[in-house]
Amino acid sequence: MEDPAVSLAHASALRSIARVVEEKVAPTPPEEALERVTAQLRAGDVLVVTGAGVSTDSGIPDYRGPRGSLSRHRPMTYQEFRYDPAALHRYWARSFVGWRHMDSARPNRVHELFALWEGKGLVSGVVTQNVDGLHQAAGSRNVVALHGDLSTVVCLSCGFHEPRRSFDARLEAANPGYLESIRVEASMVNPDGDVTLGEEDVARFRLLGCLRCGSRLLKPDVVYFGEPVPVARKEKAAALLAGSRSVLVAGSSLAVMSGLRIVIDAQKQGKEVAVINGGPGRADERVDVVWRTQLRPALEALSLRL
Repeated sequence: MEDPAVSLAHASALRSIARVVEEKVAPTPPEEALERVTAQLRAGDVLVVTGAGVSTDSGIPDYRGPRGSLSRHRPMTYQEFRYDPAALHRYWARSFVGWRHMDSARPNRVHELFALWEGKGLVSGVVTQNVDGLHQAAGSRNVVALHGDLSTVVCLSCGFHEPRRSFDARLEAANPGYLESIRVEASMVNPDGDVTLGEEDVARFRLLGCLRCGSRLLKPDVVYFGEPVPVARKEKAAALLAGSRSVLVAGSSLAVMSGLRIVIDAQKQGKEVAVINGGPGRADERVDVVWRTQLRPALEALSLRL
């Protein structure tokens, strides 16, 4: 990464990864929070913004929680992935092992309730920072996957898209016995779908190229730290916000700007914003309700009221 612009972007990405979100407000009293979020949902057309906390009950770890993946693993930046062939090879070896744990994850009660509420008109749609596809699997229809989806692989050389399962089948054929030789606990899989492997295991992994052009510059079609969110996705999220009455943030610290921006824009539009999260968030000082609680019990309590 000798290019100054690339190095600068990489340094910015590292700062984003390392950001520590601290408690700065007194949370809303639980009963008051329950009443206010219940009223918010009853009014309808709530835009839900979700983060990794939504999927922890599906066995996918979050980033910044007490047992989050950042305590043991730093995600790869886009600049490392794009400009360091060794880093790219290491990612795919680790992802080849870890992805199948992500692929086997199923929606939990939180995903199901948001889908149910969308069907009733209480929720206008979901903007998710997650890349696991579980909102769609639960039946949510109006979903913007802000950071993409692990189910697709994109070639950075020619733009060709290949289903991840197809790519995985090709890798498995090229690496017979590899999966069986490595034991990984599902709890060690990171939110990006990769796991930590030893250098010897990485070295013996065979990476394949693009079906169209042969390039090995293949990347999951997700937004990495240090990579901008595609304009089309930001526009879809903005359109959802414009058509919504209020915003409910669930399971996210909003530590990265792509999520925080939605809250800032909602407030500019004079819309109520509530947060349900087990830990502190970057927008807590800005929002109307801060419900500091675990997500599933909170949503089940809301479901009883609704």
